[in-house]
Amino acid sequence: MRKIKNLKFALFFLIIIALFPSCRKDGRKTGELRYGFTSEPSTLDPLSPANTADGRSILFNVFEGLVKPDTSGIMKSCIAETLKIEENNRVYIFTLREGVRFHDGSELSSADVKFSLDTAIAAGFTGLDRIENVSVTGKNQVKVTLKKPDPDFLPYMTIGIVKADNTDREKNITGTGPFYIESYMIQQNLVLKKFDDYWQKGMPHLKKVTIVFFANNDALMVALRGGGIDGASITGPMAALLDHRKTNIFNSHSAAVQLLALNNKVPPLDDVRVRRALNYGIDVQDIIDTAFFGVGAPSGSPVIPGLTAYYENSLEYPYDPDTAISMLPQNGFELEITVPSNYSMHVDTAQVIANQLSKVGVAVKIKQVDWAAWLSDVYFGRNYMATIISLDSPIVSPRSFLSRYYSTSGSNFINFSNSNFDKIYDSILAETDEAKRVKLYRDAQRAVTENAASVYIQDILYYKALNKSFDGVLEYPLYAVDFASIYEKEKN
Repeated sequence: MRKIKNLKFALFFLIIIALFPSCRKDGRKTGELRYGFTSEPSTLDPLSPANTADGRSILFNVFEGLVKPDTSGIMKSCIAETLKIEENNRVYIFTLREGVRFHDGSELSSADVKFSLDTAIAAGFTGLDRIENVSVTGKNQVKVTLKKPDPDFLPYMTIGIVKADNTDREKNITGTGPFYIESYMIQQNLVLKKFDDYWQKGMPHLKKVTIVFFANNDALMVALRGGGIDGASITGPMAALLDHRKTNIFNSHSAAVQLLALNNKVPPLDDVRVRRALNYGIDVQDIIDTAFFGVGAPSGSPVIPGLTAYYENSLEYPYDPDTAISMLPQNGFELEITVPSNYSMHVDTAQVIANQLSKVGVAVKIKQVDWAAWLSDVYFGRNYMATIISLDSPIVSPRSFLSRYYSTSGSNFINFSNSNFDKIYDSILAETDEAKRVKLYRDAQRAVTENAASVYIQDILYYKALNKSFDGVLEYPLYAVDFASIYEKEKN
């Protein structure tokens, strides 16, 4: 009878353990995080350059490149364990990390890297046109040879690696990252599950992340305040509405340039004097004070201020309504601003700008559209007059921010064309001296701003709201949420 009682006690004890979340020796416990987004990925293929910032942020957790930026923006080893650079920055030799596996259990090989890079080159990824050849030099070694030396090339090697010959990547979503996609229900949610064979031991901490999609920020806030989700990336006005006894707020810049983008081919915006007038007629600090609770990083540049080594900080147009009036057509004109309705901060910015420009004789019509329509009509179709958006970079480099202004760039949706800028940009690609390249980057920013390609506003200060049950938020100089670093705290 004593043995039976002991057995019953042991079984009872095992059941109790099974009912409680698993615990780690360091005091953390694993669980599920529910996180809100207001836009969905336009693709789950890391080798498609057409993704949104939120889409890239999600895939940041699923796919990995040869290298990865740390929180300061320095490139660190990732899938590649070591790197050797030869021939004066023309040849990059990557030795792959042993034991890296894809989510289906197969082992990563150099053939997978070659396939991924060749596919990204064919897809037209910015910067990869610099590559002359990608060759396999061993089971775990890949050599990337450039057409010309390029000391600023490494950030482009963050492109996600997929399995060789995976041509249906929207269905076969197989990476090497800390999470894999378990399910995706459009307009509802996307579920990330912990990859147990992830090469970096002890990561990720969470067993599951459910990303919940909302039509707008109002719906997201209802869920965040009501406990339907545990966290989200939000703006200052939204943060002020949360109960800070239950929610931690982490400050972070969006690592993107918010701008009033002007279609340089649409009259009267095809006249540089009109574009300059709009710059003089818009008070950037008033936008930040009114729509962002006075918090933001004003910028007159197409490059984010966070890239301090390259950023040119002297380009802001002063607010000068009299000069704006003198440069505008005598009878003024109507400016139609198309805004994606799911981004309340851009809608709020449009309303402030409308009020400001009315004082200099420009009537503003705000046209709100859903995200799919914005992508189709504005970004890809270029069928718009002006829009407000934030432009991020998939890599940590000023080149990525500036490349979209090159006359023939496929991402030049503002139709900016300036021979001087193109000449400077070409010089950047050829320059190997770091000090000279920094100067050229600043000259390129000056060429964009002095020709008033658009009205540059700020790098928006975002906030990450997270239920106090969770911690471990990391910030990067690019738009990403690193779910692998987040953990659920042990309850007292």
